[in-house]
Amino acid sequence: MSTEPARLTTLDSGVRVVTEAMPSVRSIALGMWIRAGSRDEGVDQAGISHFLEHLLFKGTERFSSREIDEAFDAMGAEVNAGTGKETTSVYSRFLDGHLERAFDVLQDMVLRPAYPDVDSERDVVIEEIAMYEDEPSDKVHDVMATAIFGDHPLGRPIIGRAEVISSVPVPQIAAWHDGRYVPGNMVVAAAGNLDHDAVVALVEGAFPKEGAPAPVAAASPNGPARGLRFHRKETEQYHVCLGGPGIPRGDDRRFALRVLDTILGGSTSSRLFQEVREKRGLAYAVYSYANHYLDSGQVGLYVGTRPDRVREAIEVIGTELRRLQEDGVSEDELELARENAKGRTVLSMESTLTRMNRLGSSVLMGVPLLTVDEVLAAFDAVTLEDLAALAGEVWQPERLSAAAVGGDEEVFRTALEAVSPELAEAA
Repeated sequence: MSTEPARLTTLDSGVRVVTEAMPSVRSIALGMWIRAGSRDEGVDQAGISHFLEHLLFKGTERFSSREIDEAFDAMGAEVNAGTGKETTSVYSRFLDGHLERAFDVLQDMVLRPAYPDVDSERDVVIEEIAMYEDEPSDKVHDVMATAIFGDHPLGRPIIGRAEVISSVPVPQIAAWHDGRYVPGNMVVAAAGNLDHDAVVALVEGAFPKEGAPAPVAAASPNGPARGLRFHRKETEQYHVCLGGPGIPRGDDRRFALRVLDTILGGSTSSRLFQEVREKRGLAYAVYSYANHYLDSGQVGLYVGTRPDRVREAIEVIGTELRRLQEDGVSEDELELARENAKGRTVLSMESTLTRMNRLGSSVLMGVPLLTVDEVLAAFDAVTLEDLAALAGEVWQPERLSAAAVGGDEEVFRTALEAVSPELAEAA
């Protein structure tokens, strides 16, 4: 697949436009990225970023909600949005001949929402929250974030609280939008069969010449933390997470952490998958993961297993965490995980949507925009010493936090003794 180097233009208004031309495809993925997410919210605002994302689809002065749907359907386009802890994005993928029309509708949605039918959308989001609460395998990850980050906004669910969604007034939502959806806080990203200058011209016509300054995000806790959180719910399985502070988005060690994660639990040949699932049949789902934030991060692992097997599953995980510290990683494991990371990276980059997401998130968060070859070289540069140092920093059993959703907290605490007796007694 032929591609051209990414191009970045910062307009006088402060909005940044980044594109990657892919002449061999017939589609374009276009996204508008805003540096606004749940970490910017106070307790009485929890969920307003996610709620606003929903309301962007409800209509503008020019387009009703139905007209927005019909416009994208008429183009055979995909349109969606997502809210994270630090970002909101609204994006579409369409045939290259529809760039002007798709951009026109998308920018009007994002920049000029009219907030019609707010109450009906409140009900939709409250139902979404209820659905999320009924999914313990999802819920446990937010319980885990609270164990690590405590009362900081990074420790709260992105989806928010029903009591906020049911009562937040439209003027407060509009003020949230107007204070954050400003040029200096936004990036327009596109990848596909496009011309950079043509995209820049469209963006220049849509944004005001000047905008309010971007707000400053609350600093996050970076130091070691140990917490334990249990959410009681009668379920068929116990859903358990272990984890701790990780590394920021722009940290050069993120490539080593990706390799380490692949070895620990991020692939089907990983230690956790093989030992917990394949050899012992203790779980259907077991995996590890890493989240990166602007100035912090998180590592975690998850296992879901029946009540009578929680202790054995946690014992196996504890054994693997100690083995990671004491024995390190072998050269063969490093090579396999490195090639896995490289292969997944290259395969994902065949998608215009993946390329657009990489462009938008990287530029928005100030992460260097590397070429695919530079990313592959960064994986090739990872050493056994890098992995040992990272494992010692982020996966020491003694500094981990823990979370679970299940029926009996004592079952959970007793099982944790196999990882760290101190953790089992944590508050």
